[in-house]
Amino acid sequence: MNATRTLVVVAAGLSQPSSTRLLADRLTAATRDALELEGYTVAVEVVELREHAHAIVDAMLTGFPSGDLATALDTVAHADGLVLVTPLFTTTYSGLFKSFLDILDPEVLTGMPVLLGATGGTPRHSLALEYSLRPLLTYLHADVVTTSVFAATDDWAGDPETTGALTRRIDRAGRELAVTLGRSRRTGPADPFAATPDFTDLLGGS
Repeated sequence: MNATRTLVVVAAGLSQPSSTRLLADRLTAATRDALELEGYTVAVEVVELREHAHAIVDAMLTGFPSGDLATALDTVAHADGLVLVTPLFTTTYSGLFKSFLDILDPEVLTGMPVLLGATGGTPRHSLALEYSLRPLLTYLHADVVTTSVFAATDDWAGDPETTGALTRRIDRAGRELAVTLGRSRRTGPADPFAATPDFTDLLGGS
């Protein structure tokens, strides 16, 4: 058994500091803790989409990601699991978040264990996770865990009752992703050249 799991965190927050990044870090810590309790070693890599915003637009226009963005896409493609967190704008995921998914290879997320999170100004938008974000990832054939986590501005305000509920939901979501990662048999993206014969075969073994 491979006892190491690579967890990649994609945070689409636009500001610094960012409540979106804060939620992503909390979800990552909960998942890592649950995996370590099961004996796994966890490697965490973070992709802050804010740092790639211009390159994402360039890639959409040219069809070719380059530089650090190409590295970030490769990091996502070779993850064992993903934590995806976006701010909500006008009741749905951000344009930056959607643009990043648009430039991913369509096959990359097939079977990928994914935990979803979102942040917003008011709890009224919490269902956006279920009617917009989850269907998007289901369309991309990701293995999305049952519990998703929404955090409104008030959730960070320090009310023990509110923050306690958020913490419990984060812990539950982290455990679910850890279980999904533990049973995943995903071996990474398919090699597009796997079926290509080498020159020795083409030359008849000579």
